[in-house]
Amino acid sequence: MKEKAGGWLQKSTNISLEEANSTVRIPKGAGFWRKFLAFAGPGSLVAVGYVDPGNWATSIAGGARYGYLLLSIILIANLMAMFLQSLSAKLGIVTERDLAQATRDATGKKLSVFLWILTELAIIATDLAEVIGSAIALSLLFGIPLVAGIAITTLDVLLLLLLQRKGFRIIESIIIVLMTTIFVVFAFEVFISKPAVADVFKGYVPHAEIVTDPGMLFIALGILGATVMPHNLYLHSSIVQTRQYKRTDSGKKEALKFSYLDSTLSLTAAFLINSAILILGAAAFYGTNLNVSEIEAAYKLLSPTLGVGIASTLFAVALLASGQNSTITGTLTGQIVMEGFVKLRISPWLRRLITRLIAVIPALVVTWIAGSKGTGELLLWSQVVLSLQLPFAVVPLVLFTSSKKKMGQFANKIPAQIIAWLITAVIIMLNIFLVAYIVVTGHDIG
Repeated sequence: MKEKAGGWLQKSTNISLEEANSTVRIPKGAGFWRKFLAFAGPGSLVAVGYVDPGNWATSIAGGARYGYLLLSIILIANLMAMFLQSLSAKLGIVTERDLAQATRDATGKKLSVFLWILTELAIIATDLAEVIGSAIALSLLFGIPLVAGIAITTLDVLLLLLLQRKGFRIIESIIIVLMTTIFVVFAFEVFISKPAVADVFKGYVPHAEIVTDPGMLFIALGILGATVMPHNLYLHSSIVQTRQYKRTDSGKKEALKFSYLDSTLSLTAAFLINSAILILGAAAFYGTNLNVSEIEAAYKLLSPTLGVGIASTLFAVALLASGQNSTITGTLTGQIVMEGFVKLRISPWLRRLITRLIAVIPALVVTWIAGSKGTGELLLWSQVVLSLQLPFAVVPLVLFTSSKKKMGQFANKIPAQIIAWLITAVIIMLNIFLVAYIVVTGHDIG
């Protein structure tokens, strides 16, 4: 097949997230901060994926077992995520295609259908983690049985439908409020846990022990391997196009500048939250020999260990906020990839209902049969599915943004290409290693 104009095999014939595309006005002639506030928002939706319930148990267990030593892994993982998300935003702004559309336009129909199915599995796996996280939070806060909590999570379809009717800015505002809630909760939890500040800063410096200690290495790999969620790359490349920036070279340069700032600040907030989770695990449980490998165990032991009655309750509130946050962004991504890969449009509420039911059914069955232990295993395998799908999103992203035919003057420069391919290689190797370990041993990395 011969390439058409712009380096694509076929022309882009539909608009990414059409009902929201170019709906957020950018004030003309405004100062820097007013423009930044107008562009800000997509970064918060992306940052949600980095503080989802699936990562909590690993971070808490890492802090409880090894103190602050794994903070350096959280820092490295976050820097990698910032770089890849910047490429995702660049692809969307410059080509006016999201990653799903770009992949379809570069590969053709048959391969697009295959990649769409893989991506749908990743979205369902992500949704499964949010279902389980929200159900655990409801159980901890209100004593609702896990099975009932999982069933209740289907009701968020109604909430999302209402939010989408109110406009994209409303969705972004809700996300920011929930993210702020999580940040404030963990800032308070860290404050009352009284961590050793000097040791915290030392933790951000990589230590040789991380590589030489097998147990520490496995948790470190878990943090790194689960950092970049594939659905976030599709999401970011689409929602940056909701802004009414001029679709000219100068307009795209300005949009890129503010988009990079937005995502960097939002992912920095996610980095601080993830750091706080590990710091809390270290300050509260390191050296106590308590088993906090599961979220429920951490909840039960937090207040007695810290001596503050409200600590466990706030922890569960943050977990519930995390689950609801990710629910909203997961739905948007599902719509983006369905329309992008196979040009199939259905009502957002129907799309949400289908995805949530596919995630709820296995969660209900496993929880009914095996209880909370089975739920933990299901959460583990959802992470395996995400790991397997990740290269199918990262590799095309790096290829497209490095192509001068597709990106023109905005193509990645040689240093950026080297960094991009190094990050890609590291992510792929880590995910292969993690999946092989889990499949062979049948145990979690934590």
